[in-house]
Amino acid sequence: MNAVIGLCHFCELHGPSILFYTQSFHCSNHTPDQVLNGVAASPSLCGISQNRLHSGSFSEETVKKDDEKQKVRRTSSGSRHTTCEACRSLNQGEPGFLSIDKESHISYISMQYPEEQELYSILRHACVRSLSCEVCPGREGPIMFGDEASGYVFSYTFFLKDLQSRGFQRWYSLICVMMDRIYLANSWQFLISNFKSIIDDMQSKAEQVYKTEHAEKPQREALLQPRNAFMTPDQFRRARGGQVYRSLMQITKDKNIFQNLHQSFSWILKASGQRFTEKLLEGPPVEDYLYDEDEVEPPLEELQALALSPYPDSSEGPVFESIGHVYKVLGDANFHVVAFHVVRGDQLVVQGENEVTVKSMLKVLKQFIPAGCFRALYYEKEYQDSWRCNFLGLPLGVEIPFHVLQSQLFVQIKIIDKENGGEGAETSSKSHFSFCENSFDSYQFEVSGNSVGNEPTYLKHIMKALRNNTINRSVFDLMLITAKEQWMGKVKVMFKFSKSGVRTTEEKDRLLEVLQAKPEDEILLKYWMTSLSRSYRSHLLNCSNHKGEL
Repeated sequence: MNAVIGLCHFCELHGPSILFYTQSFHCSNHTPDQVLNGVAASPSLCGISQNRLHSGSFSEETVKKDDEKQKVRRTSSGSRHTTCEACRSLNQGEPGFLSIDKESHISYISMQYPEEQELYSILRHACVRSLSCEVCPGREGPIMFGDEASGYVFSYTFFLKDLQSRGFQRWYSLICVMMDRIYLANSWQFLISNFKSIIDDMQSKAEQVYKTEHAEKPQREALLQPRNAFMTPDQFRRARGGQVYRSLMQITKDKNIFQNLHQSFSWILKASGQRFTEKLLEGPPVEDYLYDEDEVEPPLEELQALALSPYPDSSEGPVFESIGHVYKVLGDANFHVVAFHVVRGDQLVVQGENEVTVKSMLKVLKQFIPAGCFRALYYEKEYQDSWRCNFLGLPLGVEIPFHVLQSQLFVQIKIIDKENGGEGAETSSKSHFSFCENSFDSYQFEVSGNSVGNEPTYLKHIMKALRNNTINRSVFDLMLITAKEQWMGKVKVMFKFSKSGVRTTEEKDRLLEVLQAKPEDEILLKYWMTSLSRSYRSHLLNCSNHKGEL
């Protein structure tokens, strides 16, 4: 996270002051091999100026005291302003702390004051406002303030018990400063939880020290009660023998408190940065992205057919109005065979003497697949190869080549008008789908094609819905649209995967597992991939390339 976390203190003699701060930076001079091999960090490799470093070796994983710690020379506090014991975290010339994260290749440095003047001004401004201007009710608790010029600040103010302080308590604040207001606001609960944990630990230690000192000298508290409520800070200091401004280490009796704060602040910066990451979110593809209308010039017959009304006048012949209608007329077994071949991209041939009926069936069954996969010749005089169309309408008398009939990538529906009438096609499958009462009693339907094998998961869901008598047409239509959008999302991922270089079978199997798809779904995914237009494919590839560069 591009932020700075600091500990501030309100000194009764010097006012608000910065005690300790932690910031992160990238060690761009390290190579990936050096990081993976665990090479020891050095000033030149870390990209830190020599005047900020303490001599000695560094550890990349832990923060240790003296030679075992990674240390940096802080800027002299005396160069900023005069300080007392309470305003100092590190003595003059004492190094700070440095930790290096191997995985993300980010370093975390902790000192009392930043070396950069601009950062020091921002922190100083935040410190003053945190302890002097922006105070929440009760003076303890979280608050957020800031502006674009000075940055935005999350501040959590609190008190620590101190027997030698006025009112027997000292005022501190933890601040987090960054320039991104939205990011900081979204981190509100995260920062409250972690800051409160740090504060509770310090308050517990200070409370224990306070109780111990009070037990040793119970009369001291009464002696230190000021006789004059308006005693000046200098009078208060002289009344206590000049030893009233104790450091945080003395208040908590924890000599490693700043080491612990460095570790806590570093973890918060890292964890907060991992909570929010920029990702490219792709919604389901819309129809405009799926195919180019002028990519291939459609035949004249197709243009004429597309100009027809979606639901022709029933006086010209019976028409199919929905998938549920076709399902009821064909019956479960025949419909299952037809749907199996359609969703996999096999050629569908519908033959019948009534052109309107043939066209209506083709238009209904195209709802199974994305618009870009639909290539139809609605009513031809002779058979057309599958490379020209995957939906083909023919009169009954047209012969189909023998090799096509023997192919496993072909399904045929014959719509036969029986001369003498009869009981009609099998309609034993009951359904709650509503449709116009077009009579198919004088028609029989013959379906020929390879039997259903390992059917795709998408088809299983469709058939399950069709067999559910409680689902009406409107609900089914919405379910079908949702299912297509869901699987088109998986198609986009599969397309990016296929264009990212040579992949092994194991990698492909892992991808299918992540997509919650099975091996039998691979044919459907590859077929539906053809529905993506050239422009949309370029869009997906460009998004992938940009994401890899970030």
